[in-house]
Amino acid sequence: MLNPSESSSPLETREMSRRTFAACLSGFGVSSTLLAQSLWAQAQEHKATQITEEMLEHAEQLAGLEFTGQERDVMLDGLNGYLENYRKLRTVALDNDVAPALRFDPVPPGMEFERQRKPMRMSRSRESDVPSDLEELAFWPVTDLAGLVKSRRVSSMDLTDMYLSRLKRYDPTLQCVVTLTEELARRQAERADGEIAAGRYRGPLHGIPWGAKDLLAVKGYKTTWGAMPYKDQQFDFDATVVKRLEEAGAVLVAKLTLGALAWGDVWFGGKTRNPWDPEKGSSGSSAGPAAATAAGLVGFSIGSETWGSIVSPSTVCGVTGLRPTFGCVSRYGAMALSWSMDKIGPICRTVEDCAIVLDAIDGPDGKDVTITDVPFNWDAAADSRNLKVGYLKRDFDKQREDEQWKANDEATLDVLRDLGFDLIPIELPDYPVEAMGFILSVEAAAAFDELTRSNRDDLLVRQIKNAWPNRFRGARMVPAVEYIQANRLRTLVVKAMHERLSDIDVYVSPSWEGQNLLLTNMTGHPAVVLPNGLRKEGTPSSITFMGRLYGEDKLLAVAKAYQDATGFHLKHPAL
Repeated sequence: MLNPSESSSPLETREMSRRTFAACLSGFGVSSTLLAQSLWAQAQEHKATQITEEMLEHAEQLAGLEFTGQERDVMLDGLNGYLENYRKLRTVALDNDVAPALRFDPVPPGMEFERQRKPMRMSRSRESDVPSDLEELAFWPVTDLAGLVKSRRVSSMDLTDMYLSRLKRYDPTLQCVVTLTEELARRQAERADGEIAAGRYRGPLHGIPWGAKDLLAVKGYKTTWGAMPYKDQQFDFDATVVKRLEEAGAVLVAKLTLGALAWGDVWFGGKTRNPWDPEKGSSGSSAGPAAATAAGLVGFSIGSETWGSIVSPSTVCGVTGLRPTFGCVSRYGAMALSWSMDKIGPICRTVEDCAIVLDAIDGPDGKDVTITDVPFNWDAAADSRNLKVGYLKRDFDKQREDEQWKANDEATLDVLRDLGFDLIPIELPDYPVEAMGFILSVEAAAAFDELTRSNRDDLLVRQIKNAWPNRFRGARMVPAVEYIQANRLRTLVVKAMHERLSDIDVYVSPSWEGQNLLLTNMTGHPAVVLPNGLRKEGTPSSITFMGRLYGEDKLLAVAKAYQDATGFHLKHPAL
């Protein structure tokens, strides 16, 4: 890593020192980088090396506090002691994978779960002839591809060659690939074909090519996190999700793009494009997985979400994305952005594909301590009509600029009623959830502390106000007390959601409704988003189904019933 004291210019060194000093003030209630810059200027002017009463007086104004002169005088020794402690703590290197000793648990006291793991029951595969042109299989769901591979009517190697060819052909337009894992893919496909021929069939993912969001470690390949400072980074181990999919027999064909450090669709190599309209981005941060799945470049993919990073690109690209319950899928070997909010999940062509992938990747691994041992039991034949389904009435009633999308959402409710669901109007708990959003920023700033203090954040492509470099700096000014208070409020929201869903198995929400998106990412509830029509310009719209904690079986059952009744997932972009 770059050592700024050895390689930076005097101007760069002064700038880094200013930032370090400003960051130290975060423990004193400073809440503005503008104030921090002012205090640094004062310190430079007066050759100060410690916090003064005047600096504290300025800081408390923006923290919404007011102390007396005597109180400030008494505080100064302690504050300067904190400053010295910060310097000592920063002598210890903390890698991105070192989690805080405090961890978030979304499960309220007394909540009970199914504890018996049962065999997965899938739908029957499509009965049809193998097309003469294998590229006609590019948009087939895993359920149907699995039948072809198991019966040896199509080999894993043939599928792998087909998807690799499409990745190479369409990536120059979509910019969704960071690294092709071609050598690994061919080894895995050859092994899959050999095992299946020998009668050792591992399950429905055996021999199916897939793509990984490039924040998952894969031994022997770069793991860039989509960001210029890490573009040559490699790890000598596989992420748990990667390892489990290999054990399921899946074939990794590509590491796919993400917006730099999991924000947006702009990465160090460009902007990932939407297959439905390449003039536009694919949204983020699971930009590459959503675009590649929508374009038929992989059989399925793995994305991640902290605040909309599966829901948003799945919506834009017209695919089906599952954000599992927090604590369902191990994050070992994945880039940490927010230890209390990060979740890993599949992006597929169908709801049932998501269920198949979740079945392969969920559960404890002994490495991610947040994982709860609650089995996911999928039964495609289960009757979902006896489940209680709610909907966010106030959100569906809201006026929208996109009238077609609103019409698609209303039509979704009509379809559910026609399927026999008695939709129950519900509302979300009334808390200032948007005001809690800085929890993510604070944890992200801690995860990338070294990036900010070393000044290497200047290497990130996006340097605008609403991008990570600025967000990291600003988050350092959030007082520790306010971060803790926001998490205490989060506890109340978790409890309120548990009570709100006590008589509801699943509820439906417009995908565009920001309150539901943030609230449920804060509480850890699962969501599946899937296409529910097209907008006037011909791009997809989507609907979101929400479930109880670890209630993915019921959540996916209702979503599958809707998807099977509509068929919007069968539409795909004309590349």
